[in-house]
Amino acid sequence: MSLVKRILQIPLHWQILAALILGGLYGFLLPNEAGYITWAGDLFLRALRMIVAPLILCSIISGVAGLKKNLSGEGQTEGSGLGRLGLKTLLYYALTSLLAISVGLILVNLVQPGAGMKPPAFSEDSSIEVKPLGDTLKEIIPRNVFQALMQDDMLGIIFFAFLAGAVMLRMESEKGDRLISFFESAFELMMRMTDWIVRFAPLGILGIVAGVVSEKYLEGDLLESIKSVGSYMLVVIVALFFHAFVTLFALLRIYGGFNPLRHLKSMSSALLMAFSTSSSSATLPLTMDCCEKQAGISNRTTSFVLPLGATVNMDGTALYECVATLFIAQAMGMDLSLGQQLIVVLTALLASVGAAGIPMAGLVTITIILSAVGIPAEAVGIIITVDRILDMFRTAVNVWSDSCGAAIIARSEGEPIYDTGS
Repeated sequence: MSLVKRILQIPLHWQILAALILGGLYGFLLPNEAGYITWAGDLFLRALRMIVAPLILCSIISGVAGLKKNLSGEGQTEGSGLGRLGLKTLLYYALTSLLAISVGLILVNLVQPGAGMKPPAFSEDSSIEVKPLGDTLKEIIPRNVFQALMQDDMLGIIFFAFLAGAVMLRMESEKGDRLISFFESAFELMMRMTDWIVRFAPLGILGIVAGVVSEKYLEGDLLESIKSVGSYMLVVIVALFFHAFVTLFALLRIYGGFNPLRHLKSMSSALLMAFSTSSSSATLPLTMDCCEKQAGISNRTTSFVLPLGATVNMDGTALYECVATLFIAQAMGMDLSLGQQLIVVLTALLASVGAAGIPMAGLVTITIILSAVGIPAEAVGIIITVDRILDMFRTAVNVWSDSCGAAIIARSEGEPIYDTGS
């Protein structure tokens, strides 16, 4: 029992790295015996699919309806000042997420990392169905929300969740608060369940890697697959670095009016923690501390902008989901039209809002985008082996974008941050 406890005390990223290596060795050395452990990967993917619909429903409803608490004051300034602050925050988050997705979309189309890769076989009940853009837009509004939940109709679930959250904002105080409290509790439940499932990620990845490596080894495509996945990782990392150090730097310089490197230095400890924990929620207290004590941003701004950002602003996650979806489509030989890629952009933007600020949550929400363009959820197995590594990078970008938003909005509100020089 003590050995099990010691293993569980090892950081998750080291557990996943070990599973990646062991699974690869097992699939390479014993390709005909991979079936003995591939069941672990199948169970892990089924658990991920199980949690997606309720997680997204509760996350988006609680996130949208939770704006009521932020906008109600809670010790902050009231009236038009707070409304102006909220509008600036939401506009900033929408703009940076769209910019991040655009960077990823352009790069993945230029490099085409999945072209020529032969995808693994899927179960017989997994089918690829690419719907026309008009049909996809029409089906955003579900005929029956319970049917949408049962069939994992993610766009319908997202629409209903946004609508329900918006209505709760307008409900009378007592009833609205009870409903908001219920969905916040339900979201906490879903986050804890997701955390439990993610704890079994090493076992799942062990089975998935063993199955994929054995299949590719027997088919003679192993080196080509490794090359394609490596190219995919490079595209994601380069796109994240471009967004962080070009796009957001430019916004800081233009709208903040100060040296971006100075803000980067102020946020260094929070960014390192975000990178190591892969959790924007766990990093939130340190992010607020750095913004207030190192950057000089007021508590009025940080206490509104940063908690909201940890919920709805996921630049890195949105970029990653866009690149991952197009990479999987390329690997499966699907040529997505411009309209279908616009659906990917829209869904990545909406899905990033529902991405819980916990490790590997983006892997859960990516199944939303896959279903929107008719790709079976099992296809996420193509990228699952390297997700934990990319999760560290995208979480750091998420936190960096939140802090940049706080700094830009604080400067727009006339706060004297970084006034000693540019």
